Amino acid sequence: MTKLPQITVITPSYNQGDFIDQTIQSVLSQNYPDLQYLVMDGGSTDQTVDILKQYDQQFFWVSERDRGQSDALNKGLRMATGEVVCFLNSDDLYEPGALFQVGKFFADHPEAAWLTGKCRVVDPMGVEIRRPITAYKNFWLRSKSYRALLVLDYISQPATFWRREVIEKVGFFDENLHFSMDYDYSLRVGQKYRLHVLNEYLASFRIHSASKSHLIQDHFNTDLSIARRHTDFKLLIWLHMLHNAGIVAVYQQMQATREKRTLSST
Repeated sequence: MTKLPQITVITPSYNQGDFIDQTIQSVLSQNYPDLQYLVMDGGSTDQTVDILKQYDQQFFWVSERDRGQSDALNKGLRMATGEVVCFLNSDDLYEPGALFQVGKFFADHPEAAWLTGKCRVVDPMGVEIRRPITAYKNFWLRSKSYRALLVLDYISQPATFWRREVIEKVGFFDENLHFSMDYDYSLRVGQKYRLHVLNEYLASFRIHSASKSHLIQDHFNTDLSIARRHTDFKLLIWLHMLHNAGIVAVYQQMQATREKRTLSST
């Protein structure tokens, strides 16, 4: 049997005590045979550190002030020893068996350096939501198109993995970005490497009131500025702006529908 590569999972963390234990369990319960797990906490003031102390000796963790998520990720990347590297935010989850599927894919495809899969969206209770949005992203994911990626970010960060050679060639995350640093990284990687897609659900992305992903307009504004970094093709930028407007309208309609249902049930 082909030897599975070592995988390094990095979890950047700050005040996600309500969810980080579930995140940790989703990593450890993979029972992946060659795992390096690093939790880089930014000096949380909630119950996060108490939770991390319960896992002493099971993985490496540190809690100290940092300059934000990108800084925490880069600290982890500098410590990474795995042939395959990824990050899982402290409110997200891996699907059962995800790391085995990823490890086997990389073992069977030595030419592959960049891999992504499908990702569910879940609410604070872990219940799947926004299925039409997931289906939409999965549709574009099948294209593997770099030009399409300049128009919309169809790659789900929790379900994305790189060989360490990618980090060595492309570099670290942009520490000036506090939103969409993963989108910027995908566009940088896509300039040098072919995207491979595993047609399986590998992770769940959690939406809740305290998550940065809740700030939809800020995310899309940042995405647009990032796309402009990587192309001066005006048609693609215009399509990106048009797509942003359409998605924001969809989210606003979804929010209005939820509020209407809440009012009608009270």
